[in-house]
Amino acid sequence: MIHQAKNTISQFIFGGGKTFSWAPLLRNNHPQWDQSKKSAQSGPRVLMATSLGGYDQGAVLESALAVALTLRGARVDMLLCDEFLPSCQMTKFAKISPEDLTGHGQVSLCRDCFSAGRRLFEPLGLSIQRYSKLVGPEQVKRAMDMAAVVPLEEIGEYKFEGLAVGEQAMAGALRYYGRGDLGGEPLGEAVLRRYLEASLMTVFAVQRLIEENAYDVACFHHGIYVPQGIIGEVCRKKGLRIVNWNPSYRKQTFIFSHGDSYHHTMITETVSTWQDISWTPETERMTLDYLKSRWQGTGDWIWFHESPREDLPEIIREVGIDTTKPWIGMLTSVMWDAQLHYRSNAFPNQLEWVMQTIRYFARRPELQLIIRIHPAEVRGMVPSRQPIAAEIRSVFPSLPPNVFVIHPESHVSTYAVMEHCDSVIIYNTKTGIELSGMGIPVLVAGEAWIRNKGFSLDATDPEGYFKLLEQLPLKERLSEDKLILARKYAFHFFFRRMIPLPFITSPEKYAFSLNISGLDELMQGRDPGLDVICDGILNNRPFIYPAERLK
Repeated sequence: MIHQAKNTISQFIFGGGKTFSWAPLLRNNHPQWDQSKKSAQSGPRVLMATSLGGYDQGAVLESALAVALTLRGARVDMLLCDEFLPSCQMTKFAKISPEDLTGHGQVSLCRDCFSAGRRLFEPLGLSIQRYSKLVGPEQVKRAMDMAAVVPLEEIGEYKFEGLAVGEQAMAGALRYYGRGDLGGEPLGEAVLRRYLEASLMTVFAVQRLIEENAYDVACFHHGIYVPQGIIGEVCRKKGLRIVNWNPSYRKQTFIFSHGDSYHHTMITETVSTWQDISWTPETERMTLDYLKSRWQGTGDWIWFHESPREDLPEIIREVGIDTTKPWIGMLTSVMWDAQLHYRSNAFPNQLEWVMQTIRYFARRPELQLIIRIHPAEVRGMVPSRQPIAAEIRSVFPSLPPNVFVIHPESHVSTYAVMEHCDSVIIYNTKTGIELSGMGIPVLVAGEAWIRNKGFSLDATDPEGYFKLLEQLPLKERLSEDKLILARKYAFHFFFRRMIPLPFITSPEKYAFSLNISGLDELMQGRDPGLDVICDGILNNRPFIYPAERLK
């Protein structure tokens, strides 16, 4: 849909069958845009490796970044999959069945995806690199042959020329199925091999692309799954600098990272990045106000708590909690989400953590374990097909009397329950940042980002985990020093790492729109968030928005 304002495009919306073209806006800025592209021919080279033209959230921002970087003198190439890969992040169980995917493929999905990418990017007049032009027939056959012979049990760990293609193929297949494993899926192996095939094809495409072009940096969304995770693998091996990004929680904000997906970099980010920021009543107020808004999701465009119920006496009656015994909270995550390797995990997977924790608390009747299953299992973009509640029932047909489960469908407020817990145990949920900022002690068993930040209790193996559980109940909130540290990190995470781009809006959940009236709005000096992002991409500067100075 095109809305006219000052004879230019003022807004475009992806999704819902609506389309957009940069063409009308660029026609009205024709001399400026042509001169910018001409000047950029000798500038730093950027590969905007979007790949998935139909991935609305990625394509919207990356088209704007391509324009903004060109206006700053960079020569930008786009990378699009042109109906080439046999599976990818766009491949959804709800859109294409395993039978179709492993049979005749995803023809209609690929056609629509590539068509959306062409409509968006071709009017820019920038170079568009296509997968099919980078991979020859003999390499396609090689990828298919290789994917067919790797033993099933070895695919997750399989590496090709040192590249972790198996890990990303497995993550992609698990995301497709919405599961933490492929058990019980009759065509699970065949689907996984399709993802491995796509991973190898991506390797061949990106290797050739980088060898033939002297790029200075590659920028692309996610940094995991297929093909983005493979693009990252090849770039790192080739020594090409990487920028990855994702939409973040707060409305109109995005999180960027150097070198890898933020799933990894937020864990390894050093405390020196944020622990010495000036802490004032204003920054504390901003942090606490936002953390409270998370209860309702009023400040976010990514949220999973619809109309949460916060009436504690009613919740106690519904769940059956005993108010005379200490409460220990436990927050699960979606089983399929970002199934990557992390050396710091105390358990091999989330299910093992859940089951062993329940067994432990069965021996601690003086405590109560309240398991809150993540609402995104049913309300997320990819609903889980491996519900944790069902997994728990398969092992514990009758739960220990001191263990309670709040199901993902429940409108019970996670925060209202956890606020009254002695402490909370997590695996990798980001909610640990919020709870710590509320002063609640958090025990970490997985790859949660609060690990090693100085205010959580971290376990790296089962023995250490159970030693931490032996300390429960803790009977006290975080010390003043740790509370300030936790709130500083929350401020850093939600206000400094989440970079605002006010010209990106979301008219509906999971749909983005771009609201500009001319190219000048994307030029250097017009928007501080965009300047931070472009400076990070072009000059390898930190992706940190100075929110403490630009309140």
